Amino acid sequence: MKFIVRWTGKPSAQQPAIERFMKTGGNPPDSVTQLGRWHAIGEFSGVAIVEATDTSGLAAWLLQWGDLFSFTVCPALSDEELGAALAAHQTASK
Repeated sequence: MKFIVRWTGKPSAQQPAIERFMKTGGNPPDSVTQLGRWHAIGEFSGVAIVEATDTSGLAAWLLQWGDLFSFTVCPALSDEELGAALAAHQTASK
């Protein structure tokens, strides 16, 4: 399953976050595949699209950064996946 992960840095955490990112690369554990990650210019925030078969690896990754960032995570669908869900919904609604 794919997830949208958004983060916002805590104001006092910018320097520790920079140091940790430069040291670790911020990569998720092996059980989570990062499909893409983007950082907002001029803000202490960003977004990543990841894929995981369960949420335990995702939770472990976010807990590693929870002292520096707040996160929101939600399931994500591609256009094709959403189209299939909408078609099924239209069929069921008739």
